[in-house]
Amino acid sequence: MQRNRTHRPQLLARPVVVALAAAVALTATACAKSEDDAAADQQPSATATADTEQKVLDPKPGSENCTIDAYGGQKTDLANATVGFSQSEKEANPFRIAETQSIKDEAKKRGVKLLTANAQSQFSKQISDVQDLLAKGADLLVIAPLNSDGWDPVLKAAAAKKVPIVTIDRKINAEACKDYVSFIASDFVEQGRRAADQMIEATGGKGEVAILLGSAGNNVTTERTQGFKERIAEKAPDLKVVFEQTGDFAREKGQQVTEQLIQSQPGIKGIYAENDEMGLGAVAALKGAGKKPGDVKIVTVDGTRNAVQGIVDGWISGVIESNPRFGPLAFQTLDTFTQGEAVPQDVIIEDGAYTADNAEQDLGKAY
Repeated sequence: MQRNRTHRPQLLARPVVVALAAAVALTATACAKSEDDAAADQQPSATATADTEQKVLDPKPGSENCTIDAYGGQKTDLANATVGFSQSEKEANPFRIAETQSIKDEAKKRGVKLLTANAQSQFSKQISDVQDLLAKGADLLVIAPLNSDGWDPVLKAAAAKKVPIVTIDRKINAEACKDYVSFIASDFVEQGRRAADQMIEATGGKGEVAILLGSAGNNVTTERTQGFKERIAEKAPDLKVVFEQTGDFAREKGQQVTEQLIQSQPGIKGIYAENDEMGLGAVAALKGAGKKPGDVKIVTVDGTRNAVQGIVDGWISGVIESNPRFGPLAFQTLDTFTQGEAVPQDVIIEDGAYTADNAEQDLGKAY
């Protein structure tokens, strides 16, 4: 994927590289379950290693910069600040386990006081959580939003206290450098395109395929769908999307939807699951229906250990990585910003991918 490097702000370039280098140097660390969700006990342990194909962190092409003067805040020493982190989803999902652990690890490494909250996949609770973090004295906020819309109460409360906000993984539909400072995530449209490339290769570019959509109301679902459909239309017009239904990024729902799919579309050749958990639910449904590995080609997005193992076992054709280890970059962005230097409003992480060629040897890099 081509990156526009001409817009890379020089003030942030070195700190970003330093943060990434520090992340890559991390050794394997077991991701402890969140105190907010005992359900993680039932999941295989994930690791918080950053030894993946994540290479370069760039401003999104066309992204402008944000400064604390433009935002209306005050310079702050991050070491003396309190950071509030709002997690959106139940941490039975390995992506969320690794994401939260990365934030905790970086806060501990920097000696920064961290307040955490988990919305348990309830948007109304996440709004209350963030308001509570502000009431408890958070000077800075890192938010992993459940939805993209509906954030006005939080944005107004943060603005009143001049508290900078960095969002990760999912975007808030608001004005950059006014309502929030930076959005840090993968290129979700590109993830969809790369998933389509893997589906085209797996199916030979012909047949009927289904999409297990993520949750409605957030940019991840919209953009992963957009990229997939664009690439299919461009490169494989004989590959037809004949079924689309939300699986809410959840394994159980992905299994239920796939069971319906098998009944309504018995000739389905491929399934694009917009996250690994739904893809693993699809695998369970196919097993339950007596299918064999490879009967239906499955391509997913995330890079969890179980999904990569699914490639090794023959049930999944490919996995596009979506790196959850936002801690080093989120804190570096806040540090740079609160010192008065410019930061990009949109920062894109370059992700890797897993295929039959590298899944077994790279299994240890999955989370």
